[in-house]
Amino acid sequence: MSATDRSHDPQDSGDDDAPSLLFQTTYCSRAAADIDDAAVERILAAAHERNPRLGITGLLVFGGGLFFQWLEGPRDAVETLMDMIRGDGRHDSVVTLSETEEVRERLFPTWDMELVGAEDIRGVLEDARSGAQDVRSAATLSRMLEHLDDGVLSPLDRG
Repeated sequence: MSATDRSHDPQDSGDDDAPSLLFQTTYCSRAAADIDDAAVERILAAAHERNPRLGITGLLVFGGGLFFQWLEGPRDAVETLMDMIRGDGRHDSVVTLSETEEVRERLFPTWDMELVGAEDIRGVLEDARSGAQDVRSAATLSRMLEHLDDGVLSPLDRG
C-alpha cells in the first residue's frame, strides 16, 4: 500500500476526543490522456503544501484513467478546492458521489493527502471503517464500499 501516515492533524484542537463540524465530499473524474505518475506526484506535492494550511485531509486514488478523491475539512476550504478541481484541465467529467456536513471525527485525520493505489482502495476503506469511532463515519465508509460493490467505482478497483 502506498499510503503513509502523516504525524499531524491540520485541525488539532488539543482534544483528540472532540469531533468537529466537517464538510466531506467524494468525487470521481476521468483523467486527461496525458496524466502519468509524474503528474500525479505533482498533484500530491501541491496538496501536501496547501491542505495543512486549509485544514483539509483526505485521500486520492488514481487508476484505470480515473481519479477518485475523498476530501474533508471546513466547508469553505473544501468547496474552494472543489471549484479549483472542476476547472483543472488534468481531468474532466467530475462527478460528485457524496457530500455531507456534520459533527464527526475525521476519517483520515493524519493524511493531508495520500495517494492510495487503486488495488488498495477497498482495504483502506475497510480499515478506516473498522477503526471509526463515530457511527456516522462508519456508515459513510460503508456507503463508499457499496459504491465499489455496485460497480460505480469499478474501474478504480481494477487499477
